[in-house]
Amino acid sequence: MKVNSNILIRHIPVLLIPLAFISCSNQTEKKPDAARPGSGAMADLNSYMVQKDRERIQNYIERKNLRMTETSTGLWYQILKEGEGALYRENDNIVMEYDCSLLDGTKCYSSKDLGPRELILGRSGIEAGLNEGLRLLNPGSEAVFIIPPFLGYGLLGDRKLIPPRAILVYTVTVRRR
Repeated sequence: MKVNSNILIRHIPVLLIPLAFISCSNQTEKKPDAARPGSGAMADLNSYMVQKDRERIQNYIERKNLRMTETSTGLWYQILKEGEGALYRENDNIVMEYDCSLLDGTKCYSSKDLGPRELILGRSGIEAGLNEGLRLLNPGSEAVFIIPPFLGYGLLGDRKLIPPRAILVYTVTVRRR
């Protein structure tokens, strides 16, 4: 029996394709990445990072001789000048002059460059720590807030001037709009 070589050449790819699929499907079962931490390890890592941030903040406070108070959420604040009237509440209109910097003194944002910031408390897209801190103030107040990453811009930063995991220092003066 004579085999036509043209037919054999045409059918080889047809035979090889199913063979390739069969060999690919017989790969060993994928195992979870052993280097990927579980939820318990992630919680431990998070606790460790929060504690290290707290230590950095405390060192900063000592170096600068500040008299800061820590809230239950981890925001640090010092009221430099008391204002007058009731404390700010949800939906209050506020005009804020501010300087925002990193713990190392690197300036990020300032109302001197950008103009005063107008906001509605609880409705504006501001950091959770700043939102909390403004509620401790009344019109005319001046304060310093130290905002840890988990109350600020978190793991990513603002992708502009604030780097990932940054601790922010805000100096603010507030008034009603």
